[in-house]
Amino acid sequence: MHEDVITIGELAARTRLSLKALRLYGERGLLPPAEVDPRTGYRRYGPAQVERARRIALLRGIGMPLARIAPLLDAEGEESVRLLAAYWREQERTHTARRSTVGYVKDVLTGRNPTMYEIHERDVPAQKVLFVQRHVTGADLPHYLAEAGQQLLDHLRQADACLSGPIFAVFHGLVDEDSDGPVEVCAPTGNAVEPGGRIGVRIEAAHREAYTALTKRHEGYAAMAAAHDAVGAWLAERGHARSASNREVYHPNWATAGPEEHVVDVAVPFRPGPGTQPG
Repeated sequence: MHEDVITIGELAARTRLSLKALRLYGERGLLPPAEVDPRTGYRRYGPAQVERARRIALLRGIGMPLARIAPLLDAEGEESVRLLAAYWREQERTHTARRSTVGYVKDVLTGRNPTMYEIHERDVPAQKVLFVQRHVTGADLPHYLAEAGQQLLDHLRQADACLSGPIFAVFHGLVDEDSDGPVEVCAPTGNAVEPGGRIGVRIEAAHREAYTALTKRHEGYAAMAAAHDAVGAWLAERGHARSASNREVYHPNWATAGPEEHVVDVAVPFRPGPGTQPG
């Protein structure tokens, strides 16, 4: 054992991080110990781990998800500052979106009919999709959507295939700080493509869906959650029954759009209620 290493308890005392957090960071590959006793399993950390733990604590203090911390800490020079600045710009956009959603929540709490979201209907034909699925919480959702979308696009390119429509995500359960879906990211294609690894291929059934179109300024969990709620409330008011899980349809301009450009639809497939006619 090296003389300059310290125990996990000493590391916790120096950094004010809990033992649980330190173990979690080790399991995630964020903070691997310098040594692990093969007989007892005791973890010991060196000077580099102490400084890395300090930086992890600072980044967690500003709310950065674990999935975003590792690339930042491993970046060299000004790249780490660029990644931090990019993350904080996202947080500021999220705060703006939350502020715009407060009016909707007030209307719901006071029993008024919210008018923030305009709901439409459309028919969606059956389509073949590539898909990946994972349990993911709200903090890690943006990273997962980007990563999964890129995996699907890479798989299509390798098969000399292309998209036949926008990439979309199907939420098979609630996603927030406490709930983790799962979330299925889908890429429609009209070409012959085989599954591979974690990527599957299936047919998405034809359906009618209610949806609301959102602009870039609605980016962020709060605004998207309110849109999901609004579409669900619209269905309930009309006696329609959900026929499949909620989804978000991402348009190709998502990354480059201005604040008022249409970038995403929040949609819910449904079966019309008794006595209702398609809109």
